Amino acid sequence: MLRILFAIVCCASAALSQEFRVTGGITDDQVLQRGASGSADVRVSGTSSGAGGKTVEARLLRKFLPLEGFEWKPVSKIERGDWSAELKDVPTGGPYRLELRIAGTPAQVAIQNILVGDLWVLAGQSNMDGNGNLVDLEQPNALVHSFDMTDHWLVAEEPLHLLPGAADRVHWNRDANHQPVRLEGEALRNYIAHRKKGAGLGLSFAVEMVRRTGVPIGLLPCAHGGTSMAQWDPALKDQGGDSLYGAMLRRVRAVGGKVTGVLWYQGESETSPAGAAVFFEKFQHFVAAIREDFGQPDLPFYYVQIGRYVNDKNIDSWNTIQELQRKAEAVIPHCAMTVAIDMALDDGIHVGTQDLKRLGRRLAHLASGLPRGPRPVSATLLPGNMIRVVYSDVNGKLEAPDRINGFSIQRASGEMMPLIFKTRVDPEDSSAVLLYLDFPLPEGAMLRYGYGKDPYCNLRDSADMAAPVFGPMEVRK
Repeated sequence: MLRILFAIVCCASAALSQEFRVTGGITDDQVLQRGASGSADVRVSGTSSGAGGKTVEARLLRKFLPLEGFEWKPVSKIERGDWSAELKDVPTGGPYRLELRIAGTPAQVAIQNILVGDLWVLAGQSNMDGNGNLVDLEQPNALVHSFDMTDHWLVAEEPLHLLPGAADRVHWNRDANHQPVRLEGEALRNYIAHRKKGAGLGLSFAVEMVRRTGVPIGLLPCAHGGTSMAQWDPALKDQGGDSLYGAMLRRVRAVGGKVTGVLWYQGESETSPAGAAVFFEKFQHFVAAIREDFGQPDLPFYYVQIGRYVNDKNIDSWNTIQELQRKAEAVIPHCAMTVAIDMALDDGIHVGTQDLKRLGRRLAHLASGLPRGPRPVSATLLPGNMIRVVYSDVNGKLEAPDRINGFSIQRASGEMMPLIFKTRVDPEDSSAVLLYLDFPLPEGAMLRYGYGKDPYCNLRDSADMAAPVFGPMEVRK
């Protein structure tokens, strides 16, 4: 008889539990953006039939123990089958387990692995999308989650981007009739199983940020390979998921509407003469539009100066984009650039997996508010046919793994001159470089660093922040 009664109670409990559901708000593995106070409000809603007027209670646990101030307490009343609740000022950290129950009944549900920390948007083209070989990948971290491209929160792991299966149509492949088609089911599983490339920099950035700060990170992958500034045009935002900008904006709003910052790696598609001519204005407008649409006028925006490409077309335009990117950080507030010119490649244009890890760490260095790395300030001709190049923002000292490479002299006519025979860090100032010339500098000649599309450049500082491509730069006399 007792066994029968126990079975009846269990069945009744199961039935009631099934009627008590979470239908909105927070989900498993979600990262909530913390506010200026270092906390976030957790909102959740749901339904329950047959429990009208009853009280919903909630508690928050970390490591199986209730968080101080978040023990069981009433948070909502069930009215006409619906309920909604809010836990205010949940502190930075986690993972948290949110438990909810109907008071006086066995009905209970739980939401697992919630984090409170910082959200970062990953946007741009293929080097942000990720095309590194899927070998020796950055390992997942329990405090780094991703709002994946299917709009589900999960613990982040490589590859972060999954374009063919994304929720937004703009990322889908096109069929023979040029119509977007989403990969699903077995086709998507086959695509995932046979991927050889896809590593990016986002996970390494996030893991490094956790290492530096202990603050959980949520990533929002939004990049798409081969895309231009025109395809990221904010004017297309009303197209929603049919435009890159609209898809990014939709995803940000889906996770609460606020983020800590944006990481951007794009520019390779702007390197035609026509694209380079309008890039600077488009780039400024793009950053301003993001800040306006996100409602965050001071939103940090960190980007990568485009690196190498084993190709001999549009060399001047390629270098023009790099120079405009270098100059942009002095014009756009709350903006900073890191450098990829010294990175190894996994094919003709894509940064390799191991150096993507370094690049992610460089972006984390910027996001930590540290000196951004060597920035050329001036080039001065000294007696004895020597040029002294002074850098600002150096972490520690300038250095190179071998003899310093990357500097060149360009005649006023545009012709490159084999003039520099020796380069070294100034022994009296480790933030300056000395260039030794084989004969006097011609009138009107200019200095460059990283000229061409596939130069060998290796100047960096003690924090592995590389010197950017620059030039042409005037040499003062």
